[in-house]
Amino acid sequence: MIIFRYLSKQILQIMLAVTLILLVVGLTSRFIQYLGQAVAGDFSSSVLLSLVLFRLPDFLMVIVPLALFLGILLAYGRMYAENEMIILLSSGFSEFRLLLTTWASAGFAMVFVAILSLLLAPWGMRNIEQIKQDQSQLTEIDLVVPGQFQVFAGGDRVTYVERTTSRNGDGRRLENVFVAVNAKTSDPANSFPRILLANSARAETDPQTGARFMRLEDVVQYDGAPGGVEFSVGQFDTQALLLPEPVSYEPDLAEVMIRTADLLGSSERSHVAELQWRFSMILLIPVITLIAVPLSRVNPRQGQYSKLVTAALIYATYFILLQFAKERVASGEFPASIGIWWVHGLYIVIGWVIYRFPNVGNWLAIGGSK
Repeated sequence: MIIFRYLSKQILQIMLAVTLILLVVGLTSRFIQYLGQAVAGDFSSSVLLSLVLFRLPDFLMVIVPLALFLGILLAYGRMYAENEMIILLSSGFSEFRLLLTTWASAGFAMVFVAILSLLLAPWGMRNIEQIKQDQSQLTEIDLVVPGQFQVFAGGDRVTYVERTTSRNGDGRRLENVFVAVNAKTSDPANSFPRILLANSARAETDPQTGARFMRLEDVVQYDGAPGGVEFSVGQFDTQALLLPEPVSYEPDLAEVMIRTADLLGSSERSHVAELQWRFSMILLIPVITLIAVPLSRVNPRQGQYSKLVTAALIYATYFILLQFAKERVASGEFPASIGIWWVHGLYIVIGWVIYRFPNVGNWLAIGGSK
């Protein structure tokens, strides 16, 4: 039990560090992408945090197996390089017992990935889809970001507001509004830009037709062609701009959003491929443990990092082959009976060869000393 706790602690510390680093990189990249979409007016900036949090299970499902793989390699590699593992194995703790102990430690990661893969990741993707569906019903008033020039109405309108407020339940109000509209006529050649400056604006809906408007207050309007000398200037207490109808959003019914219980028993190829993928994420844990334990053998002259490049290549090809097999099952090119399972079988054989023949693992070392 003491040895189990010690080995588990060594693996867990590195695993958590790698998970945190990869998670920060992945979420930051995704947040920047969502931020760009919010600035472009695709959805409100208020949902950015929710979108990122709902993507968290999907990111962790991919990151945790890799972090475990690297955690075993680095923890045991250090112990081999500093002769700790040599002393442990010389004291009667066999390599097979080391593998069993590591599998027991990896069991916690396996349970965690099972929860992510079978429950939380599909749940998160469904919530993201719901947010996107809700955002498709928002108006320009809801989507505008203070201090940003934003393009709406398919490029026919550019809007800028200095700040936004909310007064007495009257909804969102825009303050110090600039709107540039492409005023179209029957002759496209005579179309001209119209500039509107307003103290405030808010959304308004016609109770009879249901049409949505941007109601501008204290408006100054400029009409004229840029570079020309003929301009007309008008002042209005109020003015209304017709807003586009809500987008008819078609929900994405991708398999990644379907509940695992609904995938069970389905004969549809795409559903079978998705179900096998979710269980493959779980099976990935014991297989990479089988590979990582013998691959972590190094001698002090090689150093603990000598097999990291090889390990990265092994894991990358493993993951790519799983994705390749999933796509082939979904398209019907691979029978469901073979499915994705042959990839796991291939890497179980690779792990057994490295475990059974230590010299094979030594040949895989790339790099030098610590």
